[in-house]
Amino acid sequence: MRVIIINGPNINMLGIREVDIYGREDYNYLINTIKTHAKELNVDVEFFQSNHEGAIVDKIQELYENIDGIIINPAAYTHTSIAILDALKTINVPTVEVHITNISDREEFRKKSYIRDFCKKSIIGKGINGYIEALDFLVENFNNNKQ
Repeated sequence: MRVIIINGPNINMLGIREVDIYGREDYNYLINTIKTHAKELNVDVEFFQSNHEGAIVDKIQELYENIDGIIINPAAYTHTSIAILDALKTINVPTVEVHITNISDREEFRKKSYIRDFCKKSIIGKGINGYIEALDFLVENFNNNKQ
């Protein structure tokens, strides 16, 4: 199974950005934690992070017929990007939305997620472990390579 982790703006600044909200673990810790778990599950995992909406849309389009699952934290684009939603709908791959913080308990504008209705599952407020839960969910429900 091939899965990509797509992270939006400022996720690359984990460990620096608002540590009282996002924690002290940095982006490399996030990647290494996911890589370790993916290896245990025999999943090929790829990572992509961009602070640019168009780059995220381009990456999603490149994945057409080349990926089995997507884990996406669009970050601030969660609340603004119909373009990311449309790209996900176009390639129609099982997708899990992840947010490190509980966006429902934050500012009012963060409560709207444009991609949520498309996603197979949303995992919010579980920190970095949310990515692990998302990977497990995709493997359990959409792995066509099970022995």
